[in-house]
Amino acid sequence: MKPARIRILLFAVVIALFSAFAGARSACAQAPLEPSQLPGRTVFYLIWRGAPAPDVRKANSLLALWDDPDFAPVRTALATGMLKPAQEKSPNTTLTPEEIQEYASFLENAFTLGYLSEPTKRAAANAAAAKEAKKPAWNGMFFVYDRTGKEALLAKAILRMRALDKDAPTISQITLRGATVMKSEGKNGTTYWADHGKYVVSASERSVMEEILARVDSKSSTAASLAQTPAYQEAQPIAGSGVLEFFIGIPDLKNLAADSNTGGVQAGPLLDAARLDAIHAISGHLTLEGPKTHFQAAIFGDASPGTPFDIWSSGQVAPASLALVPADAVSYSSGQINFMGVYDMVKRVARAAFPQGQQGNADLIDTIAQARLGMPLPDAVGVLSGEIATMQVSPSMDTAKQVFFIGIRKKPEALKLLRSLFGDQLTSERNEGDATFVKISLGGGQGNAGVARWNFFNLAVTPDMIFSASRADALREVLANRAKGAAFASLASVPQFQAGRAQFPENVNSVGYFDLQKMDWQAWKERLLADAKKSSAAKSAAATKIAPPAAVPDWYSQINPQVFARHLHYTSSASWKDAKGIHWDQWLQ
Repeated sequence: MKPARIRILLFAVVIALFSAFAGARSACAQAPLEPSQLPGRTVFYLIWRGAPAPDVRKANSLLALWDDPDFAPVRTALATGMLKPAQEKSPNTTLTPEEIQEYASFLENAFTLGYLSEPTKRAAANAAAAKEAKKPAWNGMFFVYDRTGKEALLAKAILRMRALDKDAPTISQITLRGATVMKSEGKNGTTYWADHGKYVVSASERSVMEEILARVDSKSSTAASLAQTPAYQEAQPIAGSGVLEFFIGIPDLKNLAADSNTGGVQAGPLLDAARLDAIHAISGHLTLEGPKTHFQAAIFGDASPGTPFDIWSSGQVAPASLALVPADAVSYSSGQINFMGVYDMVKRVARAAFPQGQQGNADLIDTIAQARLGMPLPDAVGVLSGEIATMQVSPSMDTAKQVFFIGIRKKPEALKLLRSLFGDQLTSERNEGDATFVKISLGGGQGNAGVARWNFFNLAVTPDMIFSASRADALREVLANRAKGAAFASLASVPQFQAGRAQFPENVNSVGYFDLQKMDWQAWKERLLADAKKSSAAKSAAATKIAPPAAVPDWYSQINPQVFARHLHYTSSASWKDAKGIHWDQWLQ
């Protein structure tokens, strides 16, 4: 449960992420606590370095979109959506649009939000006692906020939160590290709060409060910091920069689960089999580079074979489906999954779940799957090449024009799998050249006379790929592109796509592209409204007192769709795996 005083700030931060900044000032150059100043046992942090300067915001495509007055309906809708759960529980917490804008200005200043793990010695000494006394679980959250220029607004927010509390907490004043600290004790736990220089510092554990106060006071502390830990140093290529950044250090799960025994299954052997210890940290940051917004993230660790990183393939220069995507496509994305690596990991964990001498029971998974699929599970997995892709050629994003691609290695086995999986839902099958067209009813089977069938989906199975779409004519367009061979002008020949692809390594296991300038935003809005009205009508027909009828969101009709065209051009992304882990990279302009 979040402390009351932290709650108002976090609430304001969430709202601000979906609201326009009013009168943004220059960005804070430094967070209240940078990674080099955080304690070594920091498990998680989120750093916001303050609102960018007005000239930076105006030059950046994404921030210019957020600030555009025509985007106001979306900002309001997002803020309302974030507030809705809290307002339904406590109607008297409703904020007016003016209050939302006012509290949104909190994000003009920098903050550091983090979590410290429980000290090992303390945890070991108090484990049994805590269990007997039902002592509250450790809550290592802390929050440090630069309140410069926000003192009056902060006081107003705190008073508002106190007025809404049904059970007033017990407030006392104590001294920690020479600082005056307010201690608030209530039914949801204890909160420590201090106005310390230009910062607000809060935490839920006394020892955490003391340590964070010491770090705030001594920027050049010689005590061990997070930046000196191996996990953070692995994440160094990403961590430590950006207007927004986060870091999650993965603890030693084997130690945490050493004594765990749920339902007679020891957790330790399962973790050993899964090799989760190979994952060391997760980190990411957001940077603004002129008109471009750059997001990078990674899972760092030991990516050798036999670890969870086997989920991702080693990558390739270009996915097979790219050669079939026309140059005028609006969007395209492709990813490569190592299905055999997933199977091997699941099988290892399944074996470890059984006691010594009974591990052969894990083979029951294969036996059951073979009975259902008509072939051994490894053979079924081997039918898939690992590629899953999609393209959209409709400027209005009409789903009838969207095509999905699934890479395969063996067409006969792929057809056998489809027949086994869908049974009597497979309503027709016919050959045209080397492609086999299959129609599947997602709404009914054909096993019995009089059974209705609806919601058809179409597949075209070729020697190396399965194409799928809601309409067969979309599949025929792809097959026509395929028949042209080298004469077909694909998306790979488009200079803008090439420029985006050149930003990433040679071998990637996913690639994405979206030409936002090709969007027909007005047609997109009209289609969005039409689809929403159909969905709303269907939900209203089935509405009950428990589930009231759905309404079409106001912003659908209020938004000026040209606001997107004014600011957004295209986005390009990719992911890849190397010895250090799996990496994601995306540019938006």
